[in-house]
Amino acid sequence: MKLLHTADWHLGQTFHGQERHAEHRAFLAWLLDTLVAREADALLVAGDVFDVVNPSLQAQALLYDFIVSAHERLPALDIVLIAGNHDSGNRIELPAPLMRRLRAHALGRVRWLDDGTLDVERLLLPLADASGETRAWCLALPFLRPAEVTGIDRARPDGEGADNRNDYVAGISRVHEQLIAAARARRQPGQALVAMSHAHLHGAAVSEASERPIVIGGEEAISAGLFPSDIAYVALGHLHRAQQVGEARIRYSGSPLPLDFSEVNYPHQVVEAVLEGETLAATEAIAVPRPVAMHRIGPGELEKVLAELMALPDDPSQPREQWPWLEVRVELTAPVPDLRARVEAALGGKAVRLLRLERRLPQREGEGSVERVDLEQLGPRRLFERTWEGRWGEPPAADVLADFDRLLQDLLDGDDEDAAGEGRP
Repeated sequence: MKLLHTADWHLGQTFHGQERHAEHRAFLAWLLDTLVAREADALLVAGDVFDVVNPSLQAQALLYDFIVSAHERLPALDIVLIAGNHDSGNRIELPAPLMRRLRAHALGRVRWLDDGTLDVERLLLPLADASGETRAWCLALPFLRPAEVTGIDRARPDGEGADNRNDYVAGISRVHEQLIAAARARRQPGQALVAMSHAHLHGAAVSEASERPIVIGGEEAISAGLFPSDIAYVALGHLHRAQQVGEARIRYSGSPLPLDFSEVNYPHQVVEAVLEGETLAATEAIAVPRPVAMHRIGPGELEKVLAELMALPDDPSQPREQWPWLEVRVELTAPVPDLRARVEAALGGKAVRLLRLERRLPQREGEGSVERVDLEQLGPRRLFERTWEGRWGEPPAADVLADFDRLLQDLLDGDDEDAAGEGRP
């Protein structure tokens, strides 16, 4: 049978304040066409379906429209989604009864039975081929939050015989052990085991800027050894860089779109995994076309950056939602108060969307030391002067101070008008 593995869609993400619904819609349309062309038997979505726990209605509509369309075009397709650390497990599961009618299964949380054992039945899902015969079992493990897996030994509710493995990683290990044991007992000869997990594995490469830590303030990486060799394929989510971890059968599909400018050069893809009997026969990375280009200019000196901006191609015929995203990074040696105006002038109406302008300032000797000051006695103007001098090594010029004074007065005048409108003295 044939599986397609993807993860980290982050539907509803705002990119430096800009919505990306058009990009996500284009990706999902491409994914649907790919599922049909490849005659896939199952789609595995390994977490971070949404970007936030309370996604917008438009982001939710993207997901549910995709599931309905997939069922219309591939009625025998099994879809399995698990919650990631960006998702709300309860929200992912909320429409589960309706989704099951479309052969879509959403797992958001693990549950424990009254005897303290893991409720494995709801986490084990049969995957069928085109003829309807079960060819594999999916071990669907949503993101495991510390509150769900830490504490006393879950297998012994009274705590007797606990092995002192009461931390987060040990709790995850217990969940994997119980689920894998149940899957081995359930499968029949010739049926493969496929695991899904949203986790950070030891030895995997983390993105530069865009991945939220799994657990704040705690050890979070787990061992690939949790997935023994009789699991034919492990579909992972959380890390945005597509990669295998030690073996070809243990893979992060990576995010289908760059979620930060630091991910511009990643190979964005989905993974096709072909199973023969109980084993993995082949994998193939399928490149995801980028619906909107991303340009990253710099870091470099101002004049060089401006020249690169002026050399960007211009295609005003494109609709605005297809204009490339742009990040500009400039290395400065002296203050440039009109930097943004100069950058926008260099763009000269080009069909790009400037999202981020980063100023890289010179490091001064002794920078980083802390000096205690009384802000109330110092006042806004003196604080501004000290900050400027600390950054640039010289006091602000008269015209800079004049600009500051005007801005400060405008702010104070605005406060006075607000107070008058509210009847305050």
